[in-house]
Amino acid sequence: MESKNISQESLAEEIKKLKEEKGAVIMAHYYQRDEVKEVADFIGDSLALARKAAETDARIIVMCGVHFMGETAKILCPDRKVIIPDANAGCSLADSCDPVEFEKFTSAHPDHTVISYVNTSAAVKALTDIVVTSGNARKIVEALPADEKIIFGPDHNLGEYINSVTGRSMLLWNGACHVHDRFSLEAIVEMKKAHPGAKVLVHPECRRPLQIIADKVGSTAALLDFARTDDAKEYIVVTESGILFDMRKACPEKTFLAAPAQDAECQCNECDYMRMITLKKLRDALRDEKPEITVDAEVAAKALRPIERMLAMS
Repeated sequence: MESKNISQESLAEEIKKLKEEKGAVIMAHYYQRDEVKEVADFIGDSLALARKAAETDARIIVMCGVHFMGETAKILCPDRKVIIPDANAGCSLADSCDPVEFEKFTSAHPDHTVISYVNTSAAVKALTDIVVTSGNARKIVEALPADEKIIFGPDHNLGEYINSVTGRSMLLWNGACHVHDRFSLEAIVEMKKAHPGAKVLVHPECRRPLQIIADKVGSTAALLDFARTDDAKEYIVVTESGILFDMRKACPEKTFLAAPAQDAECQCNECDYMRMITLKKLRDALRDEKPEITVDAEVAAKALRPIERMLAMS
């Protein structure tokens, strides 16, 4: 019987051996636990993970992220085994867009191009003309004719941001991320008073007032790149706090402060779903080659087209 006190170092060694034995690649989102990212072969945001999945020749893709990320990898690599260390690692934003209701919404506006954020189920992607991420949404929207009618879903905050910077009037689905939507403007203003030299970095899934006070609005990868090249020494980071590990690693001479949610005493800035994945679950998933991600073939075929269109336009 395995000891309950097995060390992270031992688990990491087991993971390395299993990965080599099975010809697997481990991909991790920036919001994963630090120790999971330490054993990953590749760390990135949703766009980077999708690109890497499309390129890999590994027999097994282990997606340390949430369920829609595993689905995207499987859609792009139907001949590969895609596993996720915890099948319950879902996404509140994806859950906010029921495919049946979304189809009713899009059917009511048949003259609109449908753009869906990558944070959606395969079934919603199958109803979509173009998939986007927070990193390429603006570029893709601006590439479409100025008079093109667009539906954007499910993240209302991201859609509102894209409308504001492009001058579009896209119809928006009313969905949100439970982490980004609960950051407190008041708490961040107070934090800024205590750190007047700090720049405020905001993910576009946050509400509009937070976007307005930001020094930089951008995807997780864009915020990380900004921190690498900017000359400030201190930053208030308004996104899931997992990215602080990567920022501190990339810029050890700088200070990164996790923005609080709701009030100054509350540090509710972690995604419960992302944190479901642990080293032990990762080890078990590699050993047992499950839980495996599967996508209905017809749904996958329909969902592949808008994903490939995104990759071609990015």
